[in-house]
Amino acid sequence: MTQDVSAAAASRLEADMLAMGRRARAAGRTLTLAGPETRTKAIAGMASALRARSGQVLAANAADLDDARAKGMATAMMDRLALDPKRLDGVVSALESIAAIPDPVGVETARWTPQNGLDIARVRTPIGVLAIIYESRPDVTADAAALAVRAGNAVILRGGSECLRSNLAIHAALIEGLEGAGLSPDTVQMVATRDRAAVGHILTGLDGSIDLLIPRGGRSLVERVKTEARVAVLGHLEGVNHVYVHASADPDMARAVVLNAKMRRVSVCGAAETLLIDRAAAAPLLPLIARDLTEAGCELRADPAARAFVPGATAASDADWSTEFLKPILAVKVVDGLDAALDHVARYGSGHTEAIVASDEAAIERFLAEADAGIVLANASTQFADGGEFGFGGEIGISTGRLHARGPVGAEQLTSFKYVIRGKGQTRP
Repeated sequence: MTQDVSAAAASRLEADMLAMGRRARAAGRTLTLAGPETRTKAIAGMASALRARSGQVLAANAADLDDARAKGMATAMMDRLALDPKRLDGVVSALESIAAIPDPVGVETARWTPQNGLDIARVRTPIGVLAIIYESRPDVTADAAALAVRAGNAVILRGGSECLRSNLAIHAALIEGLEGAGLSPDTVQMVATRDRAAVGHILTGLDGSIDLLIPRGGRSLVERVKTEARVAVLGHLEGVNHVYVHASADPDMARAVVLNAKMRRVSVCGAAETLLIDRAAAAPLLPLIARDLTEAGCELRADPAARAFVPGATAASDADWSTEFLKPILAVKVVDGLDAALDHVARYGSGHTEAIVASDEAAIERFLAEADAGIVLANASTQFADGGEFGFGGEIGISTGRLHARGPVGAEQLTSFKYVIRGKGQTRP
């Protein structure tokens, strides 16, 4: 009997997920035709509704946090899950920013006329239906929905079970904004079950309904999606990010950048996880940087050369160089110049964000050219790895791949393109 009940529940879930995909496909077509003004109105309405519903959202989040705390969730994950009035106001502000950015749909990115006389234009178009699977970050619910709508895409959202109450409360505000603009509530759908089998159905593509799948979470989630997905995947892997302090670095700048890159907010994917410092700068500068970090509550895990300057540091293991800590822990290594720093980044970097602090322009330009990552910075904190800081209004994630989109994924990166050709009766000989 139990087996029959389980089979029936599984069958219902499959049917529900397939229906969700069909509704998203239909809503996406309507959204594309609605025009930029309607999409702007919808996103602005989402922001207004979320502000009006802030009490319900914070109450739902408090309940999620209570459950997470009782289950012993890690501190970094708790920080990602938590909302407070200031953070929620930031989410609303992000939606307002997304409403204000130019609509990318229909934008002509190139136009030319070859010898055959055809008028050829390349024009941005929506991708279609997105599915986004993410963990612990209820703010992603709002950002992802608004960016998808801005780019003319319908979206199916599947957040982590640990933040389901928060996500559903935010989703209610998003639907209010859509309906206020005359758009279908199926434009932004939330998977409302904690059943993990729902993820498996999404990975199949829902019978061709999903055009692009975006995972945003830990390595295990991303690897599962890349292994099992039957649709295109835009990957957001972990941020094993480095700050390299060159021998020519201004000491005060280096101290400020390293401290901010690591400790501003340790649980974000743009946080620095490894400090590389030139041997020529280590003796005068590393003890000062280490003091700044330890006074801020950061544990240092250092190689033998770095421990000579910071005796209180813990010995680094081989695994530390490839670890995204997401907590106040920083791996520290002394390197013999730019070549060694670039070699280390090439071996251990995750393609997310890399930074150099230097005054030597040749060293800066070489690092920016050779460091292989979606974001490379000179004399600035890795914590600027954020679509909002780029002027995108928000982001769905930081793409660590090399195809389609790389770095912060905003509305423009959620479009494809088509070629629009106008002729005068030409036929091909």
